[in-house]
Amino acid sequence: MKLNKNLIIAMLVVMSTTFNSCATAQSSKKQKYKVAVCDWMILKRQKLGAFGLAAEIKADGIELDMGGLGNRPTFDSKLGDPVERQKFLDKSKETGVGISSIAMSGFYAQSFATREITPMIADCIKAMKDMKVKVAYLPLGTQTDLVKNPELRPEVIKRLQWAGKEVGKIGGVIAIETSLSATEEKKLLEEVGSKYIKSSFNFANALDNKRDISSELKILGKKYVAQIHASNTDQFWLENDKAIDMPKIKATLDEMKWSGWLIVERSRDVTQVHNVKANYGANVAYLKKIFQN
Repeated sequence: MKLNKNLIIAMLVVMSTTFNSCATAQSSKKQKYKVAVCDWMILKRQKLGAFGLAAEIKADGIELDMGGLGNRPTFDSKLGDPVERQKFLDKSKETGVGISSIAMSGFYAQSFATREITPMIADCIKAMKDMKVKVAYLPLGTQTDLVKNPELRPEVIKRLQWAGKEVGKIGGVIAIETSLSATEEKKLLEEVGSKYIKSSFNFANALDNKRDISSELKILGKKYVAQIHASNTDQFWLENDKAIDMPKIKATLDEMKWSGWLIVERSRDVTQVHNVKANYGANVAYLKKIFQN
């Protein structure tokens, strides 16, 4: 049977396109490191526009915040409303921007150790379950600083053990950020004794305390690192920050066989600190250059 020459060419084009599409999809799925931005830091806290902006600056995902806390009994969140929650999921699918984790940033300024935390943790875990997100971010902020307030440690451990049991029911993880060194944070996690409570490692914490990032990561180890806030305090873009040896950090994580989300929180250029697209676009591009090439 003879085939028309134009038909053969058309068939080859379709086959080539299909192959390339499959290869791209497989490459995306195999990506060890993905780069996200915090929705509150790009001025889009719990706003659908966070997905479009993240796509514009070529981020792979966003860390989606639960909303403000203040003196409320729980977070000021839209994620408990099924209709609103679906809008976020639809926008994520439409833009191709994932959700790296759900953040409880309200605890930056509120006390995890002394407030009634049951409704906040319950609401966050429900959002994780409904949105199929595996990691929640919990910063133990200024009021639960275990370096300055070591007397809070027993209560923090008790509460984290409870939170671990709750998030374990959905197979999720709560990633905590502390002001402790990696050695002390690992001891804390060992005392908590839950595989559902891990570390959200922050470059800035190590650098503020003159600790080597790679060494701190090695101390914590693959087992205890759930995600990484891969930025410094505001001053320079990551690519211009001489305090961070990013190729060395990648080599360390490769050696650890770690994979996961690298989340840009800060590292804004102070000469243009309000320029969201420039700051986060540059930092996302640099992380992708180092970790995804």
